[in-house]
Amino acid sequence: MDLKKILPVNGPPIEEVAKYIEKYKNDLIVIKYGGNVFIDRNIFNNFISDISLLNKLGLSIVVVHGGGPRIKRELDKSNIKSKFIRGLRVTDKKIIGIVESVLIDFNNDIVSSLKEIGSHAISINTKKNNIIEVIPEADELGFVGLPYKINVEMITDTIKKNIIPIISPLGIGKNNQAYNINGDTAAGAIAKSLKSRRLLLMTNVKGVLDKEKKLIEEISSSEILEMIKNETITEGMIPKINTCLDAINNGVTAVGIIDGREKHSILFEIFSDKGSGTLIRK
Repeated sequence: MDLKKILPVNGPPIEEVAKYIEKYKNDLIVIKYGGNVFIDRNIFNNFISDISLLNKLGLSIVVVHGGGPRIKRELDKSNIKSKFIRGLRVTDKKIIGIVESVLIDFNNDIVSSLKEIGSHAISINTKKNNIIEVIPEADELGFVGLPYKINVEMITDTIKKNIIPIISPLGIGKNNQAYNINGDTAAGAIAKSLKSRRLLLMTNVKGVLDKEKKLIEEISSSEILEMIKNETITEGMIPKINTCLDAINNGVTAVGIIDGREKHSILFEIFSDKGSGTLIRK
């Protein structure tokens, strides 16, 4: 394979890429792409081309997507105000219908965008190939679910055929009812059940920052707990960090929090010595 021909000129150095392809070729990488980053079509297209490249280089990847801003836009159109408890959207019967259709539309958008540039992908959501069974997270949240069973076989069979699974953060509960799942929670549950080598959370921040707002390139779980204690890490970042800690305590080798707005950040994270964002290890 001529790497020079297929790698972007502004991506990681070729010799490093060759080394890391070898390192990851028998491993699984779960990538969560946050809805906040997806609004800009240029960023979306950059992500699609990077995912397609990983696939063409023979890496086994699973994509879980978010969709918060798109959901908000649709709810606004219907004049529905969202209420949040502990950062999770309270989801009644009407809202779950909107959430489900927005996430599935988005899911199909990713699959067709990948097909357009020559990578095979498959939609996995509550209407098609559902793989997540949930229990309700809390009564007060309505149709918000916690994954308790993941159909791992369906994911691994798909990957073996060199098809990329594109998974919506939705699951099925009792009576075939659809539930919304926090995107990071869904990605963490999938990474744990696959015992993946990496879980990458692509978001709209640079990574974990210290008190001086400088990026921390690598950190252990005990150091990160200390940062939560002394309030260096606060608010919205805490649930994200909890997902990371849960993953590395349950079979995932390391988790990266990386900036999806940066060009080819995903390639730099996987294929370069310096990485991008923050890598969290046990």
